[in-house]
Amino acid sequence: APWVTNAQLGAPPRSADHPRSVPGLVCIGRLDADTTGLMLWTDDADMARRVMSADSGVEKEYLVRVKGHEAWDERRRERTTRLLAHGMAIDGVPLHRATAGWLNGEQLRVVLTEGRHRQVRKMCDMVGLEVLALKRVRIGPIRLGGLRTGQWSALPSHLQR
Repeated sequence: APWVTNAQLGAPPRSADHPRSVPGLVCIGRLDADTTGLMLWTDDADMARRVMSADSGVEKEYLVRVKGHEAWDERRRERTTRLLAHGMAIDGVPLHRATAGWLNGEQLRVVLTEGRHRQVRKMCDMVGLEVLALKRVRIGPIRLGGLRTGQWSALPSHLQR
């Protein structure tokens, strides 16, 4: 059965039946060492391929706390979110269309349908924003919800499609 965890890399498992201790489980959508949030684990190779395929279209949602925009006017903030949403490339390769918007004065919501290495951080850097904190809160229909850091739970059967 698939598992959902709220990960902070380097944190020890809280119990012997934590997903990392179950033989045959693979992580779907790793997080880099500076990112926290939702991780999925499964022993279903087909599910892993469906979710991780570059052209799967599965959305990954992130909350991004940033700095570097404090003196920007509203037009600059709007222009930045449009650029984050489309019109960017990493290493000369265009990015798929994304969704980006300001949640408040210091936090963005970014939704990707691909997941390149450190993509959100690179995107923010290209528009002059420094990422202070990055948290993945959703993969497809699966939300982090109220899981605290280090907690895990089995994925409900209605979400295992």
